[in-house]
Order: sequence, then structure tokens, then C-alpha cells
Amino acid sequence: MYRRRRLVVGGALLLVIALVVGGFAIAGAFKAGSEQASSTQTGSTAPSASAGTSAATPSSSASATPSATPSPTPSATPACNQNLVTVAASTDKPAYGAGENPVLTLKVTNGGTVPCEVNIGTSQMEFLVTSGSDRIFSSKDCQASSEDLVKVIAPGGSETANFPWSRTRSAEGCKAVAAAPGGGGAYYIFTAKLGSRASPKAVFQLN
Repeated sequence: MYRRRRLVVGGALLLVIALVVGGFAIAGAFKAGSEQASSTQTGSTAPSASAGTSAATPSSSASATPSATPSPTPSATPACNQNLVTVAASTDKPAYGAGENPVLTLKVTNGGTVPCEVNIGTSQMEFLVTSGSDRIFSSKDCQASSEDLVKVIAPGGSETANFPWSRTRSAEGCKAVAAAPGGGGAYYIFTAKLGSRASPKAVFQLN
């Protein structure tokens, strides 16, 4: 009877020991599993090496400073006020004999108080000869080229351009014209134009 009681007690003790050992083993397994789960979760939220490099280092195109577009340097000399620019027309003689070709002169004057720029190129000039309502000649009709020529004119200063007229007719588009201006003491009118500005009329005579 005593022996059986000892066996029962011994068996109970072994069961307790087994439960304790098993508990530690289970606790260790849970602890290890928890640490592994924690490690796995942390790794999933942290950026990978390539992603971290991409996030930390901006690309060269994003970090490059855009270059500023240089603005054109304004001219030190302003364009002339058209209201202060005068255009005049003249001829080298008041009358011409047979075979003499008139020289038509355009003169532009700066009537302002400061130096200014004026375009006196062929793109702006016109030498126009008329007789009453008859349009005789224009330097624009058969002009070979149209060019700009900007000049700085001092206050009260002038620029001139001369045009030798061969006493021929012309038509718009440089169409051929058979007739020639008449002589015999006929009077003609020369008007000089520069852009939108026109001169007073200059009268001359062809013999």
C-alpha cells in the first residue's frame, strides 16, 4: 500500500515536472515565434536598399538648377518719336534740260531734344514722282532688295539719301511700261516717304 502510494506520488511529481518543462518549451516557442514575427513585420515596412537610395538621392534632373534665359539688352538709344521726325524732299536743280537726270533727295531730321534711332533703310524709303493724278514713278516698284538701316540722329541732326531718277516710268510689281514721262517744260512733283511719314511736295521741271 505504501509502495503504491509512493508510485502515485512519484508519478504525480513526474507529471508536474513534465508540465513545467513543457510550459517552458511552449513559452520559448511562443517567444521565438513572436520575435520572428516582429522581425518579419519590421522588414516589410523598411525601404529596401534600392528604394532607400532612390528616395534619399534625388535624380540629377530634379536637383539641377534651371538656367535662366538671358533677356535681350535694351538699346541705350531710344527709337525716335515719329511725331518729332520730319521728312523733306528736294531735287538738285529746279529744272532739267533734255537728257539731264534729276537727283531726288530724301532728308529726315530729328526734331527732338535727345539722340534717337531712325530706320532709313530701303525697307522704309520711297521716292515717288507724280504729275497731277498720274503716278509716274516709285522706287518701290522695281526695288531689288528691302533692307533696314538704323541710324542714330542727334537732336536737330539729319540724314539724307539720294536717288538718281532716269526719267522713266514704273508700275507696281515692276511691270513693263512703254511710255516715258514727257518733257517740253512739264512740271512734276517729288514726294519723299519714310515709313508712315511723307514730305511736303517738291516741284521740278523737265524740258
